Amino acid sequence: MLFIGDDWAEDHHDVEIQDEAGRKLATARLPEGVEGIAKLHTLVARHSGEDPESAQVMVGIETDRGPWVQALIAAGYRIYAVNPRQAARFKERYGTSGAKSDKGDAHALADMVRIDGDQLRPVAGDSDQAQAIKVVARAHQTLIWERTRAFQRLRNTLREYFPGALTAYASLELTSTDALELLLKAPTPEQAAKLTKQQITAVLARHRRRNRDQRAAAIQAGLREPQLGVAAPVAAAYAAAATAHANLLIALNEQIAAMEEQVSAHFLAHPDAEIYLSMPGIGAITGARVLAEFGDDPTRYTSAKARKNYAGTSPITRASGRTHAVHARHARNDRLADALHRQAFSAINTSPGARRYYDKQRARDAGYNPALRQLGNRLVGILHGCLKTRTPYDEATAWSHHATLATSA
Repeated sequence: MLFIGDDWAEDHHDVEIQDEAGRKLATARLPEGVEGIAKLHTLVARHSGEDPESAQVMVGIETDRGPWVQALIAAGYRIYAVNPRQAARFKERYGTSGAKSDKGDAHALADMVRIDGDQLRPVAGDSDQAQAIKVVARAHQTLIWERTRAFQRLRNTLREYFPGALTAYASLELTSTDALELLLKAPTPEQAAKLTKQQITAVLARHRRRNRDQRAAAIQAGLREPQLGVAAPVAAAYAAAATAHANLLIALNEQIAAMEEQVSAHFLAHPDAEIYLSMPGIGAITGARVLAEFGDDPTRYTSAKARKNYAGTSPITRASGRTHAVHARHARNDRLADALHRQAFSAINTSPGARRYYDKQRARDAGYNPALRQLGNRLVGILHGCLKTRTPYDEATAWSHHATLATSA
């Protein structure tokens, strides 16, 4: 059995190979790519004894994705994606000075998988379909987050020279493409006040808005409201900045719509999509995000509790002496937590059982977010059962225990 610590960088990998006794067998700096992987395989073969085919190789590395990791998995190595925070804490046993080196990091990672391998989570063997869903789902969500940032910059710019636009376009939402096109047509208060109702209606019609005449009239009236202004040169400078932000938002809207189609297509082609879509509060986009972060390796989660712990929905207990407290988990997968929060929010409007469970938590004086988090925790457990038994969600079965308790009470 060989243990490898792999401290990776953008263009190279520092590796250390140890045997079961912790004896250092080899160290090397390998280039990224095919050449580096070939040299690593050569090192492994050199130190794996008379029967290289039967050697077990454990690799500790601070990432779980990329061509290098996939090549290691394809070679049959057991990969442990070590959290950088865990690695930093582990290295403190060597000294408290804070000294750092790439070789030292590789040594610590090799020691971690040798000593604490049972406490680490191996990289899941997700299917190619699940990995594809993860790529497009994360890209889609990242674009949405970028749009939010871009909108905040545009909003702050308008507040400084054209606050009337925020009020006038409120009914359209300023992130919508039609509102942005109107802003591009007239980026200054003077130009906006000259927009005709016909010009506004034409933009709304191109984007298939309903009640166009009433909306156009309201927008025109809002743009012509008197407001405090700034000097013409300053307004022109602000208008140039607002135009840049608006063009960026339009491009982001186009790419988000295109990526959404990719997310739906990849997700609906996955064999688990039917089970995910049967769950309350889950549509194609939310389902894709949840599947992407959970993965589809059937052996990854040994129990519903393990899946809940990974999701970050289950609480943590801090007990010491007479002190006993229960807290929410803050170290978690934020993308998965966001998707599960959205699912729980939607589920209380579509599932009577979920609604009863949520109301029960609120009756116990739980706040809005804690109650949604507890509902999300329950839904994760139900999802785990559905995936394990390969059966779609059933409302009566999922909440039968809680319904029985409510009837008895």
